[in-house]
Amino acid sequence: MVITVTGAAGMLGSRLVDRLRADGHEVRGVDLRADPGVTEVGDIRDPKVMARATDGATVVLHCAAALPSYPAAEIRSIIVDGTRNVLDAARRARVDRVVHISSTAVYGLPRQVPTPEEHPREPVDTYSAAKAAAEELVERHRADGLPVAVLRPKTFLGPGRMGLFAMLFEWAEEGRHFPVLGAGDVRIQMFAVDDLVDAVVTVLAAPDEVAVDTYNLGAERFGTLREDFQAVLDAAGHGRRVVGLPAGPTLAVLSLAEKARLSPVYGRLLHKLRYDSYVSVDKARERLGFTPKLSNQDAILRTYEWWRAERTTSPPVGGARSGRTGAAGRTSRDPWRQGVLSLAKIFF
Repeated sequence: MVITVTGAAGMLGSRLVDRLRADGHEVRGVDLRADPGVTEVGDIRDPKVMARATDGATVVLHCAAALPSYPAAEIRSIIVDGTRNVLDAARRARVDRVVHISSTAVYGLPRQVPTPEEHPREPVDTYSAAKAAAEELVERHRADGLPVAVLRPKTFLGPGRMGLFAMLFEWAEEGRHFPVLGAGDVRIQMFAVDDLVDAVVTVLAAPDEVAVDTYNLGAERFGTLREDFQAVLDAAGHGRRVVGLPAGPTLAVLSLAEKARLSPVYGRLLHKLRYDSYVSVDKARERLGFTPKLSNQDAILRTYEWWRAERTTSPPVGGARSGRTGAAGRTSRDPWRQGVLSLAKIFF
């Protein structure tokens, strides 16, 4: 196949480019950043960029997106306007299939767990609203005959992932305890990026009557947040523990810090960490025949091992695949600035 991948310099996109090329496909990567996997440096919102990238393509994998930390206008522009332009280009190019990487964020903060695909979209912030709006665009194109698969992964991680996970890894490496809201006994499902790549490949191989649907994706094996974070502290070898903080007062302080732009922890994440958060993956298993291989702890420990090795080397300047682009918080490959949270280290 001739496959166009948007967000090809990102954590997921770069892995898909490598995997698909290894499988013998011709791959065209689109991204704002230059990278070995990028053949078209440009913005997915630019019709000319997407026209060039999809000319003659048989499949489009739409991975490009904004992060919740972006300004609100930018989130909507990249996720909604970008998706609209990608779908329009795919239609004009008469591709055989589009795979749209969405997010379980479209459910908002559901109390129904495990959350099924039929759960209504109930966005609670700019990011989840943009993701929901992008899915509405997908559904309109589907209704007009464009074959589009929608994958809704939980937060995915693996080698190359930084973001807020870098804070856990840094504190663990420094021999500090690590705080969680409340008792930390909530079950928060994650997803290994290697499993997500396998899921995309599975969708590409499936017939239209199976692929053109919406699927939740997440680890089948996961414990509590306390257990998963403790695994990292144990791997660090300093004998430190996960420490529970009073949920109400801590949430109030972090909410104020976020509003003052002194903390990278955004509101939806704060509230999500107070309740069980996991989705049903029965549909993916039964219809696609897809079963993830890795547990939450497998994924987070692999990421931590990569982070430990990475921090001992000197990354090339601007090397996106090194995970450090110099623009903290702009991509999932960048460690987020901890802001006022770095001052809390002295207490742990």
